[in-house]
Amino acid sequence: MGKFGAALPFMALSLVATMELQAAGRAHPNVVFLIADDLGYKELGSYGQTKIRTPRLDQMATEGMRLTQHYSGNPVCATSRCVLMTGRHSGHAFIRDNREVKPEGQLPIPDDAITLAELFKQHGYATGAFGKWGLGPMDSTGDPLSQGFDRFHGYNCQRHAHNFYPKFVWDNHTRVDLEGNTRGLTGKHYAPDLYLAAALDFIDNYKDQPFFLYFPTIVPHLAIQVPDDSLNEYKGLWDDPPYDGKKGYLPHPAPRAGYAAMVTRMDSDIGQIFDRLKKYGLDEDTVIVFTSDNGPTYNRLGGSDSEFFDSAGEFRGLKGSVYEGGMRVPAIVRWPGKVPAGTVSDHLSAFYDWMPTLMDLIGEPDSTPEVSDGLSFAPELLGRSEDQKEPEFLYWEFPGYGGQQALRMGNWKAVRQGLRKHKPGTPLPLELYDLSTDISESKDISTDHPEVVKKIKELMAKAHAPSKEFPLPALDAAE
Repeated sequence: MGKFGAALPFMALSLVATMELQAAGRAHPNVVFLIADDLGYKELGSYGQTKIRTPRLDQMATEGMRLTQHYSGNPVCATSRCVLMTGRHSGHAFIRDNREVKPEGQLPIPDDAITLAELFKQHGYATGAFGKWGLGPMDSTGDPLSQGFDRFHGYNCQRHAHNFYPKFVWDNHTRVDLEGNTRGLTGKHYAPDLYLAAALDFIDNYKDQPFFLYFPTIVPHLAIQVPDDSLNEYKGLWDDPPYDGKKGYLPHPAPRAGYAAMVTRMDSDIGQIFDRLKKYGLDEDTVIVFTSDNGPTYNRLGGSDSEFFDSAGEFRGLKGSVYEGGMRVPAIVRWPGKVPAGTVSDHLSAFYDWMPTLMDLIGEPDSTPEVSDGLSFAPELLGRSEDQKEPEFLYWEFPGYGGQQALRMGNWKAVRQGLRKHKPGTPLPLELYDLSTDISESKDISTDHPEVVKKIKELMAKAHAPSKEFPLPALDAAE
């Protein structure tokens, strides 16, 4: 059947989505997908942040819908982005953990992967990616230009993106050397400024046709680096001991101020994208999504301070963990006149749901491939929750950090840890939490609910498919 095989049958409420599009006066709306890097659930004002200013994203929340139970694809970068791009959860995804390849980049997604960008191109969209890719080196099968994007600017490799003043960035297949950047704390060219400018040019160039703009910024991933004009907004506000660089990444004289300034500058950059859309009268013709690829970074690493900023709130765990703090992320959707303004939704959703949801919102539900694990939540976004189907479960597995597995079924959340040390063929311990009464996942109640545990184990076994590249023998062996 080729790369684009049979599609899913017509999904619930796709007719409503199509009617909304017709009311907008365009065949298809633009889609702008903004994704932060390691931004915690409570690092936006609209989600309860009190120290870091995020006025443009807070305004987006008042003008759109804020999701309170949205999850990333997995608790670290590459695998989460693979889930987003391919619509397959991490039990079926090609990339299930971070893995570098030489000379620069990460393990590539295969040529037959069907990506969001390719689906948009099927329907006449111009496609551009600006920021960090991390799903395959240039000239590999995972090259963004081989996976549906017309335009790419930024970092191909996520390790290279650990510095905001890199020696080079990529402009399509051209390596652009940046004179004056020595990979120190400061430099002449701040990379987020460069890929923002490229994203704004993309809007300028394609304002008269539908476009898909994917903006995976590297903010606020470490290292802590930000131009002085932004740093000065926060410098001196708090007790802020210098970071000496002994726990990874570059040292910084005021790490708390630096981190907050990075997030606020990101907010301002995103505001420039909003302003450019308004300049061309594209506001009502554009679906905008903002979210994060996983939870906030570990305390004290690289000078970070997730405790000080209450980055994960009352959730347990941080980046790298399948507990709530590692994967529950902020998510805001704005589409004036279609997504009800100032609304909040507790609908359960995850990164792999974006593929069918976006295809539904642009009026092309039949485009979603059969291999997608996602469920469209377009009805919820369009204010028709009575027509919204609920997922049977949400699923994650992650070979990193000792090997982990998690599943959410309604308010039940199951977690397995230490899978890499577990002897195949022996029973796997499973923790169970009731998130309706224990949002911090503090009390394992698995022994109290054997029938729930049995059902979840069956679903976990159903969701897991063995991976040659990312084996988990404890799960690959029949339990």
